[in-house]
Amino acid sequence: MINLKNIENYDIPKYMRVFNAYKEAIETKAYQSGQSIPSINEFSKLYSISRDTVFKAYKLLKNEGYINSTPHKGYYIADSKIKVLLLISTFKAYKEVLYHSFMQNLPDNVIVDLQFHHYNVKNFKSMLNTNNGGYYKYIIMGFKDPEVIRAIHKIEADKLLLIDWDLSSKKTTNYLLQDFGKSFYNCLEEGLFLFKKYEALNFLYPEFTYHPWESVVFFKKFCKDNGFKYKVIKKAKEFIVNKKNAYITVNDRMLYGLLDQCLSANYELGKDVGVLSYNETPIKRFTFKGISVVSIDFKDFGIKAAEFVTKNEQMQTYLPTKLILRESL
Repeated sequence: MINLKNIENYDIPKYMRVFNAYKEAIETKAYQSGQSIPSINEFSKLYSISRDTVFKAYKLLKNEGYINSTPHKGYYIADSKIKVLLLISTFKAYKEVLYHSFMQNLPDNVIVDLQFHHYNVKNFKSMLNTNNGGYYKYIIMGFKDPEVIRAIHKIEADKLLLIDWDLSSKKTTNYLLQDFGKSFYNCLEEGLFLFKKYEALNFLYPEFTYHPWESVVFFKKFCKDNGFKYKVIKKAKEFIVNKKNAYITVNDRMLYGLLDQCLSANYELGKDVGVLSYNETPIKRFTFKGISVVSIDFKDFGIKAAEFVTKNEQMQTYLPTKLILRESL
C-alpha cells in the first residue's frame, strides 16, 4: 500500500499525487523490484480515484522508469532506478572532467539528467522540476540571484547538494564548494617568489565572467600586503598585454586572447610576461610549455558529488585549492 497522505495533502494535480506517493514508496524500498501493484481499475476502486487519473499517474511512472507492465503480469515495480538532476552553468573543459568523474562513480541504477542554465533565471527555475515529481537528489551549481535562491530553498534540504560556490544561508544545506577567497590568497602567497619578477600584477575580470568577485577582493589584499602595483581589468576589448607584467585570468576566452597577444609580440611566458589561470584543464598542461593554474581537483570534485548520491549522508565540504606551477609564471 502507498502512503495515503501523499495523495491527500499536496496542493498539486491528483495524478501527480499518485505519482509522488509511488515514487516515495519505491525510493524508500517500501516496494521491491518486480513486486506487483494494483491494476488501474483496482487502484481506482481502492482509493476512490477516477480511472483516468490513475492511468495518467501510471503512464508517468512508466515513462520515468519506476514501473513496467506486461500482458500477463500486469503492473509491477521496475528494476530500481533513481533519477538525479545535475544542473550546472555551462559545459567547459574543467566541468567535463567533473562530469565524467561523477558519472564513472555512480552505480548503474542512477539516471542523471544533465542540464545547463547558462545563468538564465527562467531556465534555472524550470529545470529544477520541483513541482513535477522531482528528483531523488539535486546537485546544483547556482548563481547569485534572489529568485534562484528562493527556488533552491524549495527543495528538501537532504536532497540538495550545492556545488562550486555558496548561495544559501540555510544551516542544513549540503555543500561541496570552492573557497574563492582565503584559499586563493594562500595560493598567491605560495607563488610570491615568482610574482616578484614582474613590475605589476593584473587581474583579468571581464564583463562576461560570473567568477565570484571574492577572488578580486583577495587579489587586491595580496597586492597591498606585498607592495605590488596592480590593476583589475574589466573591459576585454581594451585589454593590451604589457611586458614585465603578470596576469591572472579566470576566463579561458581571456586566456586565449592573452596568449595570442604574447605570441604576436614575441613575449616569452615566465620571463617577459607571467600568466596564472584559474581552473585546471588537460590542455593547460601543454599549452606554451604549460600554464600555471590555481585549481581544485575536478576529478575529486566528481567523486565526492557521486558520494552524496550513493551514501545518502550529509556533506559539508570545501575542496582544497592548489597552486600548480608551470613555465608560464
